[in-house]
Amino acid sequence: MQHFHVWKWSSLKRWGLVVIAALFCAIFLVVERDSAFSVFSTDKGPRALISSGEKGKDVSLTFNISWGQQQVYPILDTLKKHDVKATFFVNGEWAERHPEILKAITEDGHELGMMGYRYKSYLKQDITQVKKDLLYARTVFGKLGYDELSLLRTPNGHVNNEVITMASKLGYQVVQWSVNPKDWDNPGTQVIVDHVMKETSGGDIILMHASDSVKQTNKALGTILPGIKQKGFHFVTISELISKAETESSPIN
Repeated sequence: MQHFHVWKWSSLKRWGLVVIAALFCAIFLVVERDSAFSVFSTDKGPRALISSGEKGKDVSLTFNISWGQQQVYPILDTLKKHDVKATFFVNGEWAERHPEILKAITEDGHELGMMGYRYKSYLKQDITQVKKDLLYARTVFGKLGYDELSLLRTPNGHVNNEVITMASKLGYQVVQWSVNPKDWDNPGTQVIVDHVMKETSGGDIILMHASDSVKQTNKALGTILPGIKQKGFHFVTISELISKAETESSPIN
């Protein structure tokens, strides 16, 4: 007599969902083991940097600015007080209105990256619109005296392989993050501090904000900056993080 193992529909459905979820993760979030970097990628092509992948002592602090001008100056003062250099990502529309802040950022020795021109999700636009936005942003920043920007953080951090590939063709390295305390939501100063102090390790990229929406970030930095240093880590810009990782590890294929 033949014996058959019969799956109930509920079991098939449950396992089907598990398999689909696993395939989704495998396809859309790939950390390449043979690379010096932790990256977002859907293939072996251009990638978005999440962290350096190196478990050394370097970490990068980054800030997004898309509107306002009240919070950035106190944050710059705090960074100067603790002798920390960061990387600031700003969109072109904001930069046009606040060229004096760009000057203050760069004169303090911080690195400048961009978030395109309009702060609108690239996943809600056709790829041709994304290209137009990037090219127009390049023109705007060039007129402001920053014609060599090569670091790009997409609006809201929304990316897919098509966007990453387009950005790469235009000469941009897409930069994401690995530590996100969600300071934009103002969850509480101590919540921000605890998250960054607990989650940060060597090679990490920390995401914070300097728009006027953040009310607790600067106070949190007063504890975070010396705290991270006391743990033996060094703050470096994104370009320095990339350069050091490439020097200390095998180069990116």
